[in-house]
Amino acid sequence: MTGTTDERIARDGANAQGRAVGRCPVIHTDYRVERPAFETWQLLNEDREEAPAAWNDSTSAGFWVVNRYDDVREALGMHEVFTNDVTSAFITEQAAPLLPQNLNQPEHADLRRVLNPYFSPAAVKRLSGFARERARELVDQLEGAKRIDITEGFAMQYPTDLFLALMGLPVEDGEWLLPLVEDMFLGFFNDDDESVRKAVAATTAIDEYFEKAVDDRVTNPRDPAEDLISRLLVSKIRDQEISRRDIVVICTTLMAAGLDTTRSALGYVFHHLAGDEELRHHLTAHPEDWPRAIEESIRLYSLLIQDGRKVGEDITWRGMEMKKGDMVWLGLAAANRDPRKFPDPDRFDMDRENLSHHMGFGIGHHRCIGMHLARAEMVIALEEWHARIPDYRIAPGQELRERGGQLRLQSLVLEWD
Repeated sequence: MTGTTDERIARDGANAQGRAVGRCPVIHTDYRVERPAFETWQLLNEDREEAPAAWNDSTSAGFWVVNRYDDVREALGMHEVFTNDVTSAFITEQAAPLLPQNLNQPEHADLRRVLNPYFSPAAVKRLSGFARERARELVDQLEGAKRIDITEGFAMQYPTDLFLALMGLPVEDGEWLLPLVEDMFLGFFNDDDESVRKAVAATTAIDEYFEKAVDDRVTNPRDPAEDLISRLLVSKIRDQEISRRDIVVICTTLMAAGLDTTRSALGYVFHHLAGDEELRHHLTAHPEDWPRAIEESIRLYSLLIQDGRKVGEDITWRGMEMKKGDMVWLGLAAANRDPRKFPDPDRFDMDRENLSHHMGFGIGHHRCIGMHLARAEMVIALEEWHARIPDYRIAPGQELRERGGQLRLQSLVLEWD
């Protein structure tokens, strides 16, 4: 553990930036740091209970922290006060914008209306045949290995293949794109020169990839009812065409948002199931329960650790004296384990009465556009895996580590007989 609670939380208003924060506690926890697996989740729990509204001084600019369920939910609805100009509380300016994520209303709603049909339950259902076929192919390839790093194999390749298929792009391009997505994410969580350099280079390379894809659709148009890039090329918002540049940014955003989060979620689910034989056997025998199991896993291992916001106007809220331009951490992961909302919150319980109340996909206008796809991907992946490999274990001798920033197991080697 990184220091005791008293070492990590100052209650006298002192902080690294010299910022006057009144009587608010000051948290020193740096959530970007790689740690032993599951340690960050414990830190989030402690910080939520000891300092539910606080200032965090772990970055150069610092940021306000909101970690309890009711507070996070309320803040997510305060769109004019807490703007979407940023994605992460860790940085004041992004290396590149995300669309539609970094749009405020009404521009955000306008673009979502164009995109929503391609991520609706009906659209996801149309993709389910390919999704199941691809999952079976991957399990066929892996079954004989008897041992794999699930985070580098199945959990990484499967969502990548599905995203590229959804976009009408070559599935084999995933091997080249994934390392770039890793570097791109560095820019969301770090503001040091090296991280920014890598993020800018990766974003540029991904943009060039999608620029070629857009050029191809201009030359060889497809049915806009089925092809997202073609739809974007012919769509208008308030009588204005969507610029080629914005189409590229939209594609880059959708890829970055979808690949890493699903990979992370699958890693945590496999880890949990490997240690719970009774649950694993129940779900294998009763696959109709997979959707509820996935929903609980998204609550317990939130796809997003935080939703970053920027303060749009001076305001005192929950005792925090916020200034325009301040960064705000809305702690989705901590809120999803708030015992005031979810009894015995650290326990996996797919029979919770309020299971659907989690904020693993966010809430409100900016709720994750790919949530239906993510749910379907995970259900199909786990159904097909457990139909073939129902018994597996965590390989002994591993030191499991967890990436900071956007939490993910760095590796998880599973083995089976």
